[in-house]
Amino acid sequence: MNPIDHIPGIVQRLYALVGELEEHFPGRRFTPDGHLVGSLGEVLASCYYDLELLAASTERHDARTRDGRLVQVKATQGRSVALRSEPDHLLVLALLRDGTIDEVYNGPGSLAWRRVGPLQKNGACPLAVSTLRRLMEEVPESSRLPKCV
Repeated sequence: MNPIDHIPGIVQRLYALVGELEEHFPGRRFTPDGHLVGSLGEVLASCYYDLELLAASTERHDARTRDGRLVQVKATQGRSVALRSEPDHLLVLALLRDGTIDEVYNGPGSLAWRRVGPLQKNGACPLAVSTLRRLMEEVPESSRLPKCV
């Protein structure tokens, strides 16, 4: 069985636990975020787009295509992502509660980098998901990573 086949069930169980915690502690949010969402996004991207993941915490890029292109993968459950530098290719995925993904942006890093917000105290520049969805309309199919699953 392909490893990606297990992810939706695992994510569904994770969100069931989040729901249980939120039931027991009304008013508290237990949204999975940070490294967990990022790592899930990278693993899902590697399976859906046939990417070779680079070592964790590699600067600027997270994966490489079979033909050698470098890719930064961003996953989100919110309204924005943060970039620290201009990637060669940018793939932004929305992680859904059912363990699947919604492709937000799949295209040249330069196109997205030109639209980032001002540098924040944490060293990253924000970029709205809504902006990325609009930019995606400008990306020709030939400039997108092909989905293999």
